[in-house]
Amino acid sequence: MSARYVESSRLPTAWGDFDMHGFEDVDTNKEHVVLTMGEVGNGEPVLARVHSECLTGDALFSMRCDCGNQLQAALQAIAEEGRGALFYLRQEGRGIGLLNKIKAYKLQDAGADTVEANEQLGFGADMRDYSILKPMFEHLNIQSVRLMTNNPRKVNAIEEQGIDVVERIPLHTDSNPHNEKYLRTKAGKLGHMFEGRE
Repeated sequence: MSARYVESSRLPTAWGDFDMHGFEDVDTNKEHVVLTMGEVGNGEPVLARVHSECLTGDALFSMRCDCGNQLQAALQAIAEEGRGALFYLRQEGRGIGLLNKIKAYKLQDAGADTVEANEQLGFGADMRDYSILKPMFEHLNIQSVRLMTNNPRKVNAIEEQGIDVVERIPLHTDSNPHNEKYLRTKAGKLGHMFEGRE
């Protein structure tokens, strides 16, 4: 994959003013954005979150996942530090797309967990591709990050793009009756680490 930088603009949010940088994947025509606050290209490790799109959680406030809460927690952490970057990748449903995600939800309603549902639809457990990140990091002149994630596999995937992950920072969000099985599956089958959670 390769990304083409398009344009930047100011984006005021509830957490403060960010700069929004738009990129286009020239192979898939998907559009991705990075929100930055402060000077991120000065050589110092940057507090960062690589967040895959979750329309249901990020915009529709679904309680089936923890995505929206993680997105908001990351933006708040960056604002509190006054410097950081949030990479928002258009990889809905761990890369299977929105409509297939709805099909997966239907299978989950019938008892499957998130991994089983993806596999029943003929997909892998996680179809996301992080190779799009390399040109985005290069454009912003970011060489190293303090990465906000509970997913050690994401750390490895980002390091494979030549980005130095100097620290993994857990993202703490609350569970609810609708996402408890989802979180257990993320921990048990996908290796996510939820410090402080039983």
